Amino acid sequence: MALKEMGFWDHVDALRTVLLRGAGVVVLFMALFFAVMPELFDRVILAPCRPDFCLYTFLDRVGGVIDPVRSEVELINIELASQFFIHLSASFWLAMVASFPILIYLLWSFVAPGLYDSEKRGAVPAFTAGIVMFFAGVACGYFLVFPLTLRFLADYRLSDMIPNRISLTSYMDNFMMLILIMGIIFELPVVAWLLGKARLLHRGIFERYRRHAIVALLVLAAVVTPTGDPFTLTVVFLPIYLLWEVSALVVPSPRKIQPVET
Repeated sequence: MALKEMGFWDHVDALRTVLLRGAGVVVLFMALFFAVMPELFDRVILAPCRPDFCLYTFLDRVGGVIDPVRSEVELINIELASQFFIHLSASFWLAMVASFPILIYLLWSFVAPGLYDSEKRGAVPAFTAGIVMFFAGVACGYFLVFPLTLRFLADYRLSDMIPNRISLTSYMDNFMMLILIMGIIFELPVVAWLLGKARLLHRGIFERYRRHAIVALLVLAAVVTPTGDPFTLTVVFLPIYLLWEVSALVVPSPRKIQPVET
């Protein structure tokens, strides 16, 4: 029976099935990450704390651009149960990220029967692009934005009399927040494409507000990575600005948008 021919309670039952399957996938991934978390924590999550992280090695080779990064960021735990709960929460959030394509597929399996063939042809590329761009944003957050932010904030001191002692909870909160934010920001071209298909957005808007966008994106890059050197600001600004330009390319031009006949 097609989704559009189903009754209300049939829809509820189908949605419940999708939610239960999605929860089962997340729990399965969470159990897997929980088992390997100590090794994963040392090699991946805490890697930006070490001076041999790949981004720092690259920046050290760029002679004269920025000061070389050599110190190691040390974390402390100040709460009795903090490490256990971070073990659980990190496993959950990594499970959500890893199962993202499967969750999207389950959502698609629920929505697809109610769509026309023409709508399906447009939705499949959108879902695929959304998955790819999300993981690209996560990678950008992990390899670029978070390490630069960590180094600046870890070395910043209001007074030499106040040494920085970074707690594990604070580190993890910023780690997950910045990575997930970058994953969401990278969905901008997909959102622009969908709004363009709905005739709510066209290329002329991007051209008209490009200069305003450059200023706003520079401010965003400065907030995300508030460093004092122009090189680091540029490194963070360029990926975000490229997303703006890609978004302008995927939407139709004003001439191709025909008014809807009444």
